[in-house]
Amino acid sequence: MRQSQLLLPTLREVPAEADSASHAWLLRAGYIRQLAAGVYTYLPLGRRVLHKLEQIVRAEMDRAGAQELLLPALQPAELWRESGRYSRYGAELMRLIDRHGREFVLGPTHEEAITSLLKGEVHSYRKLPVTVYQIQTKFRDERRPRFGLLRGREFLMKDAYSFDADWAGLDVSYSMMYQAYRNIMQRCELNYRAVEADSGTIGGEGGSHEFIAFAGIGEDVVAVCDHCEYAANIEKAASLHHNATIPPLPGDAAWEKIHTPGVHSIEELTQFLQVTSAALIKTLIYVLDGKQPVAVVVRGDHEVNELKVQAYMNAESIELADPAAVERATGAPPGFAGPLGLKIPILLDRDVSTLPEGIAGANERDYHLRHVSPAKDIVTSYIGDFRNVMEGETCPKCQAGKLTLSRGIEVGHIFKLGTKYSQMLGASYLDRNGKRQDMIMGCYGIGISRLLSAVVEQHYDERGIVWPAALAPYRVHIIPVSVKDRQQIELAEQLYEQLARKGIEALLDDRDERPGIKFNDADLIGIPYRIIVGKAAGQGEIEFMKRGEAEVEKMTLEEALSRITAPLE
Repeated sequence: MRQSQLLLPTLREVPAEADSASHAWLLRAGYIRQLAAGVYTYLPLGRRVLHKLEQIVRAEMDRAGAQELLLPALQPAELWRESGRYSRYGAELMRLIDRHGREFVLGPTHEEAITSLLKGEVHSYRKLPVTVYQIQTKFRDERRPRFGLLRGREFLMKDAYSFDADWAGLDVSYSMMYQAYRNIMQRCELNYRAVEADSGTIGGEGGSHEFIAFAGIGEDVVAVCDHCEYAANIEKAASLHHNATIPPLPGDAAWEKIHTPGVHSIEELTQFLQVTSAALIKTLIYVLDGKQPVAVVVRGDHEVNELKVQAYMNAESIELADPAAVERATGAPPGFAGPLGLKIPILLDRDVSTLPEGIAGANERDYHLRHVSPAKDIVTSYIGDFRNVMEGETCPKCQAGKLTLSRGIEVGHIFKLGTKYSQMLGASYLDRNGKRQDMIMGCYGIGISRLLSAVVEQHYDERGIVWPAALAPYRVHIIPVSVKDRQQIELAEQLYEQLARKGIEALLDDRDERPGIKFNDADLIGIPYRIIVGKAAGQGEIEFMKRGEAEVEKMTLEEALSRITAPLE
């Protein structure tokens, strides 16, 4: 491609709307432009990178035995009501009504559509297993689109679905997809980790894994063991249980009501009473499914993990109770709630259950109780793991390593769905004995446009993007310093033609611009190999450099061609 003909509007300044490094560089380098909040146009370079990502994903899906199809983006709302997800998905589901008054949704995912298809096409065990996939635009009405392509309302996604006759078959399909995803991440040169995860609105019966690309702006927090392969999203992560060591509380061992006027928070209480936060018993009131209040009790130095609570109680939704609901449940305003005498279910975190004694809210304004023994005094409904893990805690798997917490971007998620959708939507088959069985499903999603942004988030420097060779829009950037110099332009054209004959994609900067502008744009764009044709063109000599490296080598045209083609061969 000749750069003079390329739609490539680079920017010298960081746009005001850019809120992450990848967002800024993709805008400045002319890869994307915003049409509306969370909705982007991919300019020619951006589309080329997307195409490279699609090629990698397709290759690994095909290698894993998946077959490509294309499902409609427009889906009947009845399907979503039948699966139970129409209301559960919430406001993020894009809804519309056609001229006949029939309601549709723009698909954020396609479990319902693919299950409906297989229900009508597969009726016998002889047709199983089958795995299909598609690459398609998805839609989610994000409340707050941000970080460019990382959280948008319209995005490109690969979603795959497996259908098996039994759970053993699903284990095989899941394992093949797990490895395919590892291959994709490695080919994209991402620093990533596959972590145990919560299944969220997709649901399922057999667990899931997220593929997390590490980045400081990531919205996911993952716990990783420094000794073994254990890794889990903070929503799922656990640590080895240990008893807290706290100094004896002042006073005798009997309950003691203490006046704590205006002291609401854990930090205020530790300062007021001069105790460690581990000695405090924190009680939070939640509402499940919009109607059921529950009390969750954790140590003062721990945070409630709402998704663990939701999963444990098999609830569809969870939210922190408002002040009025807290007072109805406890008789006191927020900040003074305690676990004693409550008439609602109490979920006691295991680390609280082993405290010898602690300080809890008295369910009375401006009062707390000292010397509360969880084992003796709290009438619990449930004891379990209801908190977030903390940095430095012991790994639950190897029981030797320490957990570190890192931020990352979720670029892929795979699920063992089991019969969640096949049972509700009637996707069944006849087994060897002629008995009807529900298909066992898995689903496997990877955000291709999100992957593009995640790669940039890990591959840039102070001058622009530094693309991995497999994803770069072009492999070689040819820059004649002066297009008015006949020898320079002839040598550049010769190199351009030779690369084309070898099937190597090259971008020729044939613009009549100052060298500084050309080199600045080249840094922004981030093409891996750069060949500069300058004053030594008459002697057949060029300058060769790799993006991201400072070294510039002088060599002949033939040597440059050999350097570029060697990795491909």
